[in-house]
Amino acid sequence: MSAERLYFRQLLAGRDFAVGDPIATQMRNFAYLIGDRGTGECVVVDPAYAAGDLAGIAENDGLKLSGVLVTHHHPDHIGGSMMGFTLRGVKELLEESTVPVHVNDEEKSWVANVTGIAPSELTGHGHGDKLSVGVFDIEFLHTPGHTPGSQCFLVDDKLIAGDTLFIDGCGRTDFPGGDSAAMFASLRSLADMPINPEVYPGHWYSADPHASLDSIRDNNYVLRPRSLAEWHALMPG
Repeated sequence: MSAERLYFRQLLAGRDFAVGDPIATQMRNFAYLIGDRGTGECVVVDPAYAAGDLAGIAENDGLKLSGVLVTHHHPDHIGGSMMGFTLRGVKELLEESTVPVHVNDEEKSWVANVTGIAPSELTGHGHGDKLSVGVFDIEFLHTPGHTPGSQCFLVDDKLIAGDTLFIDGCGRTDFPGGDSAAMFASLRSLADMPINPEVYPGHWYSADPHASLDSIRDNNYVLRPRSLAEWHALMPG
């Protein structure tokens, strides 16, 4: 598929949008826009801050939002109450236009509780499901561990990894719903992929904002354990 036709933007909260928002600046979240320049369709991944800004960026680029993709339910990814602030997030987008909100089936109740969006308004997915955006298919990969329904998105040669896999490290498992053993299994499933996509994380916690999976395999310490026992020795608790 033509690389020129794929619309893909990695946007840093507090810099590229939500400028001046103190929580966005502190948390260093990435949001993503994925679309088809040919059809003008576009989806947004994890619009927690200034969701209207993200819709505006897409519109300025000649695309219109047709859906929301959610990596997991934490407020810094979808909106909700955090650090004494309320992030309007996905709910703000739905006030402007009615578009599907795509979540993992295991995450539906969590997303509903955090955002106040009714479960009936959420579109659930399982591992391996695909969503077509124009001529491009986005594959949903269920990667529990950080949360029960954490998921990654694979499109073209790009893997949006949310808080499952960072360039350095991985998401925490000590929040409600976290599961260390599940995280190990999810990390191994990503490390063992027979392809080498460019990995785009949920936060900018490293020198580089993205990196190839091969590079992460070689350099990220969380991918070194080959057994659950080795994992627990590295990441106790």
